[in-house]
Amino acid sequence: MSTRPLVRVLRRDESGSVALEMVLLTPLLVLMLLFVVTLGRVVSARIEVDGAAAQATRAASIARDPATATAMATQAAATALGSDHVTCADVAVSTDTADFVPGGEVQVTVTCHVNVAALVGLDLPVSEALSSTAASVIDTYRAST
Repeated sequence: MSTRPLVRVLRRDESGSVALEMVLLTPLLVLMLLFVVTLGRVVSARIEVDGAAAQATRAASIARDPATATAMATQAAATALGSDHVTCADVAVSTDTADFVPGGEVQVTVTCHVNVAALVGLDLPVSEALSSTAASVIDTYRAST
């Protein structure tokens, strides 16, 4: 008996090929889905950090003195990130009050180190530093000390 007819018979029999393809492709599809979810969550956290910087800048701009502006900016950023359920491993708030006079400008930078593994639920040791800067003009017609 020749092996050629057996090879021809095996080549024609395609039963189970779809199941085999699905077994091979499913892990790749799951990884791609997790990647898309991770990107979506990182973008969402980035938007929340931008909002926290804007809120912190607004809080600093209505303060009466630079020390109070720094304290109010830090508190506003922590409150904004806490209420939006963004878990930052480390939050740094930097307030620039060099031009803190009526008509001047206050600038706040919020930096948040987000653990990407907590976003997706995988045990990946990946952390992303998200930073945002916002500026606000101090009211020209208000008194400051």
